[in-house]
Amino acid sequence: MARFEVGGKSVQGVDLLRRRHWASRLDLWPFLALYALWLVVVVPALDFTDALVVVGALSASHILAFLFTAWSVDFRAFVGYSKVKAIRSANACKVTPAKFSGSKEIVPLHIQKTVASSSAAGETEEIFFDFRKQRFIYSPEKDNFFKLRYPTKESFEHYIKGTGYGTEAKINTAVDKWGRNIFEYPQPTFQKLMKEQCMEPFFVFQVFCVGLWCLDEYWYYSLFTLFMLFLFESTMAKNRLKTLTELRRVKVDNQMVTTYRCGKWVKIPGTELLPGDIVSIGRSVSGEDRSVPADMLLLAGSAIVNEAILTGESTPQWKVSVAGRGHEETLSVKRDKNHILFGGTKILQHTPDKSTNLRAPDGGCIAYVLRTGFETSQGKLMRTILFSTERVTANSKESGLFILFLLFFAVIASGYVLVKGLEDPTRSRYKLFLSCSLILTSVIPPELPMELSIAVNTSLIALARRGIFCTEPFRIPFAGKVDICCFDKTGTLTSDDMEFQGVVSLEGDEELITDANKLPLRTQEVLSSCHALVFVDNKLVGDPLEKAAIKGIDWIYTSDEKAISKKSGGQPVKIVHRYHFASHLKRMSVVVSIQEKYYAFIKGAPETIQERLVDLPAGYVETYKKYTRQGSRVLALAYKLLPDMPVNEARSLERDQVESDLTFAGFAVFNCPIRSDSGAVLQELEQSSHDLVMITGDQALTACHVAGQVHICSKPVLILTRTKAGSFEWISPDEIDRAPYSAEEVAGVSESHDLCISGDCFEMLQRTDAVIQVIPYVKVFARVAPEQKELILTTFKTVGRVTLMCGDGTNDVGALKQAHVGIALLNAEPVQKSDTKSQASKPENKPGKLKKPKPSQEGSSQLTQPANSSAKASSSRPLTAAERQRERLQKMMEEMNEEGDGRSAPIVKLGDASMASPFTAKHASVAPTLDIIRQGRSTLVTTLQMFKILGLNCLATAYVLSVMYLDGVKLGDVQATISGVFTAAFFLFISHARPLQTLSAERPHPNIFCAYVFLSILGQFAMHLFFLISAVNEASKYMPEECIEPDSEFHPNLVNTVSYMVNMMIQVATFAVNYMGHPFNQSISENKPFKYALYAAVAFFTVITSDMFRDLNDYMKLVPLPEGMRGKVMLWAILMFCGCYGWERILRWAFPGKMPAWEKRQKKAIANLEKKHE
Repeated sequence: MARFEVGGKSVQGVDLLRRRHWASRLDLWPFLALYALWLVVVVPALDFTDALVVVGALSASHILAFLFTAWSVDFRAFVGYSKVKAIRSANACKVTPAKFSGSKEIVPLHIQKTVASSSAAGETEEIFFDFRKQRFIYSPEKDNFFKLRYPTKESFEHYIKGTGYGTEAKINTAVDKWGRNIFEYPQPTFQKLMKEQCMEPFFVFQVFCVGLWCLDEYWYYSLFTLFMLFLFESTMAKNRLKTLTELRRVKVDNQMVTTYRCGKWVKIPGTELLPGDIVSIGRSVSGEDRSVPADMLLLAGSAIVNEAILTGESTPQWKVSVAGRGHEETLSVKRDKNHILFGGTKILQHTPDKSTNLRAPDGGCIAYVLRTGFETSQGKLMRTILFSTERVTANSKESGLFILFLLFFAVIASGYVLVKGLEDPTRSRYKLFLSCSLILTSVIPPELPMELSIAVNTSLIALARRGIFCTEPFRIPFAGKVDICCFDKTGTLTSDDMEFQGVVSLEGDEELITDANKLPLRTQEVLSSCHALVFVDNKLVGDPLEKAAIKGIDWIYTSDEKAISKKSGGQPVKIVHRYHFASHLKRMSVVVSIQEKYYAFIKGAPETIQERLVDLPAGYVETYKKYTRQGSRVLALAYKLLPDMPVNEARSLERDQVESDLTFAGFAVFNCPIRSDSGAVLQELEQSSHDLVMITGDQALTACHVAGQVHICSKPVLILTRTKAGSFEWISPDEIDRAPYSAEEVAGVSESHDLCISGDCFEMLQRTDAVIQVIPYVKVFARVAPEQKELILTTFKTVGRVTLMCGDGTNDVGALKQAHVGIALLNAEPVQKSDTKSQASKPENKPGKLKKPKPSQEGSSQLTQPANSSAKASSSRPLTAAERQRERLQKMMEEMNEEGDGRSAPIVKLGDASMASPFTAKHASVAPTLDIIRQGRSTLVTTLQMFKILGLNCLATAYVLSVMYLDGVKLGDVQATISGVFTAAFFLFISHARPLQTLSAERPHPNIFCAYVFLSILGQFAMHLFFLISAVNEASKYMPEECIEPDSEFHPNLVNTVSYMVNMMIQVATFAVNYMGHPFNQSISENKPFKYALYAAVAFFTVITSDMFRDLNDYMKLVPLPEGMRGKVMLWAILMFCGCYGWERILRWAFPGKMPAWEKRQKKAIANLEKKHE
């Protein structure tokens, strides 16, 4: 099989290839044959100059073929490799990565003999390839490639019985299989990076343009441009080197780890650890912070860990051993995070388990190594940062198609020149070939990739300044297209600071007891001990809700795991064993001892505890619903007396045994205040054409109450509920309104009501294939597990919505990764909105440290200047500009060396990024969603206006170079220089227009290819052409009947003067008309540099047209215009501008940006599903 569909998260497909012998490469022998043919056929037939033109064209295409092997992996595979079907005859493979995971690569295919562990099997053969630090192994049984397996999905019994590696042979086999536990990637040299930069298609194109100018005898200018290009690319390479060096600093601590090997405890470096090792891990005796060297499963003991480097979450996490888990249960890294120590995280405290058979000599916790190197969670984050640092552009596929569209016109113009030129036998073939090449190259502006990446990088820098970091820059344009925003509730829309309101005991009445002294003692004991709080360096840390409960009932919790009432006479409650909160169980429990008696204390979701009570109190359901309707967080408390038993037995009870046959102890009611700015932010999002959705693990009634307060729900709410008969119906929160449930009628119901569904309905939706029919219409999702959050987002994407998900970095990871724009909010001080060079405020916790902000807009706006200077290469041939620019260039380069240029994004460090999502915001508020959408829209609008301006300029240039060139009209040096300076300045100023503070209800156009863009370009181009032709025809009337030699030197005449003036007016009008200001960016009057540049251009035209300063016109080689023509040209210019402006405004009114019509996509998806089931 020549192609394998792997369909993994990082690799989509693999093609088998075999390297060709050098003589049979397709970029060698066909060209050798052509050179021989040239010698035999062409040289004798043509004169020497024409023969040279032919060999020049041949050499250019040969060089191009060679370069294409560097640019296109598919082309390299076609030229240098042959496809094979048998895997044994292949020695390389072409790997196609999953969407948005980078570009294709050709990697070697290895066939390795391995000694099987059992002597009977003898030698086995292993076929594999390594792609981006991951190994993929061929499985002959399944005839496909699979990622190298790590022991992460075994049963708990497998881990508990693990004894590490027993023999040296097994250790060597494991080293061959998994490699060393290191982050190994070659440090690229400056030379290598520079070579990569110089092989970039646009750089080669710019050099080619320089070559053409040289042939046209503009040596000094060409060499100056070349020098600028190299200077610019070297700055770029230096910045990339800085980023990669920064990443290399992250490595596995080379600490000595006590490991159980060959039946005894030995100390080995952390870099030598292997999956399957049994190790002892803990905080060092000296008390220094030690980071965990690999991902490992705790088998005995417990630890407190700071995971901020991975999730950005500053609250320490409690990790417990797998003791007490069912032996047959299978480990799931996502679900069982509380048993796993992740690589790179810091152990703040550990408690060894002295009761286990295997005891470590250094008193650490016993753990089983699961994953090492780049497969650990830290390694995955490193891979994301390393391999998503591709060149940043907005709409790269569309920009390619747009260039093809322009090329179509250029080919017509070039063909016209060629045909006309060949009709004249006296014309030089060499000059003709040159002018055709110039027309074709004029269409692809060399500044295009620069302008596109500047648009994205300006946004990246602006976001970094506000404490928002991005690991996947290609997502910024998506932020401008977002049409549905999903929010987590707890800790995102609501504050983390819980307020304990009291307890409802249901003994006699349903009233809330707010006075701690009046609470039943058993209830106080449950609240004071059923929690996961812990002391780290004499400071109590953990869930704010649990802290609020202890404070509210006036108890204290001590570092020896005892809860004691502040009032005299109370008995201390000693915690014997904890069963930590699990999101799929929705409860937690502890075994405690009070006066030598054992109790089980449980707290959890009211509906979960309900099923486990021996006697259900009257009014149980009504009471908890009453408080959840008010937006409170309600937890059910319960307990049970355990029989007498030894401590060891109490610690090893099965969880199910502890959490059944319970006695109700009351409802704990907490108030979860909504963040001060949540309502305002969500209201602004709603008013700016976004649909809002809440996805939370909380109770449906609480969620609906909060959703109503933050503008997510504005209509009456209906909740999908299971009836006693097992069917489903829509019920309002107050249980007055009811409506029957039917998947087909959901769309209709959603028109008059906001819908809410909870996690237990998902099973039914999946079973009845109604997911796509129902989910897109739901506003509030309650009681959803992390996997269901992912399903919700994939469903939204399936029906064509562009999604934004905002949540915290811990339990929303899957959903944040699935969304087009995932924003992880980390609890840190918000960054001061500084537009000055002042240091941004630093959050206290170390991982939240912010880099020095970039200097203000002015600083970053200068970064684009060299780019636009090179832009002049395509439109000017200056000599004077060279001197003028040199000083400015020097200053700029120094600045860029300090700051990084407009093309390179700010460096994202590991402490800033969260492995959870592409965007990480150091804010305890949802305001960053507005910043990200604002920048996304600004980027979209900026790229759209750039495409339009470049398109119109290129069409005008193609016309000028073709039709007018045949008439012998040329531009002089100074003329071209001034035109280049204006163009460069305009591009510079429009690319740095800042987005407006408020988001508009109008949406930007998501694509370049739409009726609005095409009609706008064609309409304006028609007016430009009409103006140009009329003016030139008018000028020819005044011209004497002299014959202009097409290939002669430049000399001033009236037609040349008029065409130059008109061309400049058209260029300026194009910038002014197509500038997209309000409602997304600053308007022309607010973007002062652009406004002044426009004024300067208009003043300049008026001066040269009216012939005020004769010396200036002489210097520019412009002849005086006849009296009658001056007024005409100025009037026509005004009419042309008004016409273009009016046409553009009519089109913007006729084609506003709209909310995408996703219903069509939904119907299509439903139809596809039905086809599958037929």
